[in-house]
Amino acid sequence: MKPSVALKTLAGVAALALPLLASAESNVQTGAATAAPGATAHVDFSIVIPKILYLRVGTGSSYTTGALTSNNAIDLITFSPTAAQVGSGTAIAGTGGDLTGGVETAAVVSNSGNVTLNATATGALSNGAGDTIPFSQITTTATTLTSGTALPAPTLTNATSGNVLLTAPATKVIVQDAKWTFAYANAATVPAGTFGGINTNNGRVVYTATMP
Repeated sequence: MKPSVALKTLAGVAALALPLLASAESNVQTGAATAAPGATAHVDFSIVIPKILYLRVGTGSSYTTGALTSNNAIDLITFSPTAAQVGSGTAIAGTGGDLTGGVETAAVVSNSGNVTLNATATGALSNGAGDTIPFSQITTTATTLTSGTALPAPTLTNATSGNVLLTAPATKVIVQDAKWTFAYANAATVPAGTFGGINTNNGRVVYTATMP
């Protein structure tokens, strides 16, 4: 008999504990046949949105569909002045870029306030023989793409550029893009050679966006 009583007691305790494990709610109201009882039940909702910071310069994933993804492609912009053009002061258009002609898509998408954007080089472009061309000779012109205001481009230097500040609206959401057109200023006659390249001779620039 004692084991039976113990089992019944445990079963009763377990039954009492079951409502404590449930997440839904129920409410029963009773009243006379002529009454109009009312019953209520409550549900709480929560939406957790992560911080998002998307930066694209050149070939990359779509940012206008709302489905942001990463793309590891790195573009090469090449400037090839002719012998008659070298050092003439006439700017040289580039080849390459996802929009061709030395033009790149640039875009920032974020949802947590202001964003700062800069560009870092590891030194002047080198030909591997001790000769250099400073990054100040590569200019960037920003023009509108899909956003009302073109995304400003950092001014390239041989180190880290000054910050470009993107001020978020009251919504804290930034969606801004541009066409960045790169050109070689060609202001001086320099020694022959290939300056920079695919991650060689200081040819790579790293663009960085940060937000709070």
